[in-house]
Amino acid sequence: MRIGELSRRTGVSSRSLRYYEQQGLLTSSRSEAGQRHYSDAEVERVALIRQLFDAGLSSRVIAAVLPCVETPGDAGVVDEAFATMMRERDRIDAEIARLAAMRGALDEVIAANNRHRAALAAQPVARSA
Repeated sequence: MRIGELSRRTGVSSRSLRYYEQQGLLTSSRSEAGQRHYSDAEVERVALIRQLFDAGLSSRVIAAVLPCVETPGDAGVVDEAFATMMRERDRIDAEIARLAAMRGALDEVIAANNRHRAALAAQPVARSA
């Protein structure tokens, strides 16, 4: 199938599919005219790539994990993919903790601003004569 059909079948833009190919996540054959052609198996591969992107993985990390799909019987490859995914999970956990701390700091600033606004609202309004 050509890139447009793969795009329609997966819901992924042609531009993204070309990016996946540039990153080594997806492969195609080329016609004599230079058009990309994909196998039916690439539909499932694109779905997996999307799932991995949705999980917060970068294209670099996805490229490191995909060999697990290509050689599922190789215990070393499977173990390395698992270790990579665990490192990414730890990275995401650290980012969540960092964002939670930032939200806490912002909550403190908001509380101080609310106190200031309340104090301003409690002051008598100056009237001009």
